[in-house]
Amino acid sequence: MSHTVTVVIFDQTYHLRGELDQTQADTLAQFVDGKMRAIAESTRTVDSMRVAVLAALHMAAELFELRARHRTLEGEIRERAERALTLVDRAFEKTA
Repeated sequence: MSHTVTVVIFDQTYHLRGELDQTQADTLAQFVDGKMRAIAESTRTVDSMRVAVLAALHMAAELFELRARHRTLEGEIRERAERALTLVDRAFEKTA
């Protein structure tokens, strides 16, 4: 069920339509607002469009890093599971 929620990001009000409830939307908006304010402070940029693009690039970099870490961990887990299954198979072979 789609509905509208209102959030404030970087002193701008946005009305969002979708599946998010107000609490989820507020959490996301606060995260984006925090990123934008940190960028604005560190770059001393007042152009909100530039700040938004730089914040988006920072968040995209974090996402790509997390995806890469996820793939690495997924591979490690798969390897460990395969080793554990090999050990279990060997143990069953010895008892058979």
